[in-house]
Amino acid sequence: MRLVGVDYGLKRVGIAISDGQGDFALPYAVWPADDKLLSKIKALCVEKEATAIVIGESRDLDGRPNDIMRDILLFKSALEREMSSTPVYLEPEFFTTVEAERIQGRHNMTDASAAALILKSYLARHSHGNH
Repeated sequence: MRLVGVDYGLKRVGIAISDGQGDFALPYAVWPADDKLLSKIKALCVEKEATAIVIGESRDLDGRPNDIMRDILLFKSALEREMSSTPVYLEPEFFTTVEAERIQGRHNMTDASAAALILKSYLARHSHGNH
């Protein structure tokens, strides 16, 4: 069970990938949020034989959707249309980019590290086969 994690942003998108057993998540890449993004994610899923995609669900501390959540939902819908046989899940996330910076400092893979934290959270919550 290999999964792809996504930390969606309006300028950059962090990408992470899990190992084949779904035990851990690793930062993979940071890609621009441009018109090639969907095809790059699709190609990655095919290449790595990913069985699902997990996108960070951005909410504020009160649990309300952040301003970017509308864009995340549009992106999720576009992914579902592009990759109809691959499930796309949302995983609640709070300050994953800040946490990634705290752990590793700010660098060119910070958004990918944030995606790995999102994917790690999803894997931990679903480690017993629950969705």
